[in-house]
Amino acid sequence: MKHRIKLPFAFEERLPEFAATLQVEPAQLHSCVDWMLAQQLLFNEGGRYWLCSVEAGHRISDPLTSRFYALLKQQLPTHLVPRYGRNWATLKDRWLRAWEQAYNILINKIPSHHVRIAWLRLGGARIGKGSSVWRNTEVLGIENLVIGEDSVVSWHGLLDARAGLVIGDHVAIASHVLIIAGSHDVMEPEFWSISGPIYIDDYAWIATRATIGFGLRVGRGSVVTACTLVSKDIAPYAIVGGSGAKVMGHRPEDLRYRVGGKGLFTLFH
Repeated sequence: MKHRIKLPFAFEERLPEFAATLQVEPAQLHSCVDWMLAQQLLFNEGGRYWLCSVEAGHRISDPLTSRFYALLKQQLPTHLVPRYGRNWATLKDRWLRAWEQAYNILINKIPSHHVRIAWLRLGGARIGKGSSVWRNTEVLGIENLVIGEDSVVSWHGLLDARAGLVIGDHVAIASHVLIIAGSHDVMEPEFWSISGPIYIDDYAWIATRATIGFGLRVGRGSVVTACTLVSKDIAPYAIVGGSGAKVMGHRPEDLRYRVGGKGLFTLFH
């Protein structure tokens, strides 16, 4: 099975750190990596490492490899897809998907910020004080959504958090923005899914109709201009736009404003 999620860090650089955490020699961890690669629990594509996005802990008998696998999962801001069957994990997942669909079909159209945010939080989303998700924006992977304080997501967008979506403080996401957690491997006959966590750092501004791809970071204070397709990391304070999200300039680094996404005049948003 080659469904996989991109690990959001330099894997090989962090192996010594992981070895220290597990209190083993790096060589022992390299043996675990080799086994996981052979078993398709881990994938190396040109130096970028991916983890199987379907829960596979049951396939690991070696104690050290099991601990390493658990440690890798902890680095992801998401939950892996459970092994479906007659078990609690499947029941919980089905319940969350039903809760999510109820939000997307009905709740996100209710003109009450408090009702919508309460529904998202009850589904597992972590949303900070003063932040708002306006009406008609859909959410996928509700339990993997994290939004900091004083951030706003405007009308008719898509927050795809199935691989983990972490939005910082004072972030402004305009209307009709699409944030997409994954895609498919078009070179594989089985059309395996590929995905990756998305991080949008403090003070970022994503303008109308921009599209944010999976497995990347939009840096602190950066600006993505309208209708821009982003498929690579955006450096802090960079202003990008046009084909290939080219750098058009830079913002000042002493940003200290409040977005004010929730208040008297946005009551019905």
